[in-house]
Amino acid sequence: MKNKKDASKNSAVFWQMAKDYVDHRLPEIRKSSPNTVKAYRDSLNKYVDYLESEKKIRRTDICFSDFNKQNITDFLDWMLNAKKYAYKTCNLRITAIHALLEYAANENSTDLMALYLEACTVKGLKVTANPIEYFEGYQMKALLAAPDGKTTTGRRNQMMLILYYDTAARISELLEMTVSQLHLDADIAYLTILGKGRKYRNIPLMDKTVRHLRSYLRGFHRDTTADCPLFYARSHGRIHPLSHDTVETMIRRYCKVCVENGTSMPGQPHCHMIRKTRAMDLYKNGMPLAHIQQLLGHESMSTTSGFYAFATIETLSKSMSTANQEDTGAGKKRDDRGILEKIYSL
Repeated sequence: MKNKKDASKNSAVFWQMAKDYVDHRLPEIRKSSPNTVKAYRDSLNKYVDYLESEKKIRRTDICFSDFNKQNITDFLDWMLNAKKYAYKTCNLRITAIHALLEYAANENSTDLMALYLEACTVKGLKVTANPIEYFEGYQMKALLAAPDGKTTTGRRNQMMLILYYDTAARISELLEMTVSQLHLDADIAYLTILGKGRKYRNIPLMDKTVRHLRSYLRGFHRDTTADCPLFYARSHGRIHPLSHDTVETMIRRYCKVCVENGTSMPGQPHCHMIRKTRAMDLYKNGMPLAHIQQLLGHESMSTTSGFYAFATIETLSKSMSTANQEDTGAGKKRDDRGILEKIYSL
């Protein structure tokens, strides 16, 4: 029988804290997005399933002591070698376990802090950074032109692709947009996006995009309310938002159309490539990373630079040509501390 005075061995304490963490701490205190909450909940449930199926621990008996270093190490090995999960999936689940234990340790440091510190010695897997995937300029142009503008669905899809590219929004942000988020009559037309962590950001809209939106609204939102999804489908006379899978399928279908029309396209196109393409295009055209960070809604500059600040063949060639030109060095900020730290660091 478990010692009820020791929180690490009390299953009731575990289940109460775990539920508080995913149902209250993450969404209400940390203001985590619904997607983040779902990812953490799924990760913790996977570990619980593992303890039950592989360690033969009844769900009703699971407690914090079962979150020990050996079990977590075995779980990582099982995910990697038995289930063949991707490295990022494995790391997400280990991160969720660490986060729960950190929360529990702060709530009950006497019994759980040692357990948390021991669990933190189980590190995530080192993920090799793959080359960033994005559409080349001619490919993006072909993709935007692929929908059939003579059909209702085609006009909706083309507007969706145009706005997706122009704003570099996340696909979840695009699908959750409502008419009320558009501000087309402002001095500088813009779109308000509710992003990760329930944080708002305003994205300016290009004039051509505004013209497309005005035409789209006249055709699709004459009789809708301000809280209606900007992009929707009708089923049995009712409006409902589009799904992520619908957009993924749409992009693959239009890429196939492009290939049939003679334009080469990436082998495995997906939604996020459009967001990456817009960011890459802006980067290649000289937009500061700080501005790209704001556009993308990245909380940390390291996230932006990690994904987008790498040299393409084109940008590398331009940089080398500029460096080889004779100059007097005028205007170079060699004494700028921030630049020196970036150049002379390991």
